[in-house]
Amino acid sequence: MPFLTRSIRARRVALPALGALLVSLLALTACAAPAPAPASSRPDTAGPSSQAQGALLVDHGLDGLDARQIVDRLDAMPVADRPAGLIASVRPDVLALSDGERELALPMPEEFYVSIAPYRSQTHDCVFHSLTSCVGELGNEEFRVVVSEPATGATVLDETRTSFDNGFIGLWLPRGTRFEVRITDAAGATAAAALDTAALDAASCITTMRLG
Repeated sequence: MPFLTRSIRARRVALPALGALLVSLLALTACAAPAPAPASSRPDTAGPSSQAQGALLVDHGLDGLDARQIVDRLDAMPVADRPAGLIASVRPDVLALSDGERELALPMPEEFYVSIAPYRSQTHDCVFHSLTSCVGELGNEEFRVVVSEPATGATVLDETRTSFDNGFIGLWLPRGTRFEVRITDAAGATAAAALDTAALDAASCITTMRLG
């Protein structure tokens, strides 16, 4: 689909001093460990800091990948294979990466990424999706996913998807729009939710869709 094919080339973004970065996300998302909250989009500069940032990607097998490629790889990765010690937090504007000592922010592409964990009996609170620590109830199950735009009535996605091993279904959607997503399991149980890809603090993690 056309809106899923556009992408922008990611560049590395320098982060502020460590003391200003280590802001806990636990108040926002129960499935993510503390990670940096980038407040700057200054281009990366040469020196020890940028070398350490590059080493962060190399050490976790992510060197040469942009934000979209990293998101797609980590979210679809089997839970048992997730890189130990790496936190990857999906924000509306950046992908924030941290291993506790090094931090890196990569700008997100033109599309907005949201990861959805439908559930039947148990869930958790989440706002910003953590690609390496979030786990939903229903991994490796088949669902029909329909995304529509209430303002126009247009259907922008209607596909059968298999949830990742972590129980999430990842969607790349156009920015600046409100959508409705409807998810149906193989038994016909359905859940619906509103998605907002316009807000600066828009959630990238949806864990409130109970199938019934």
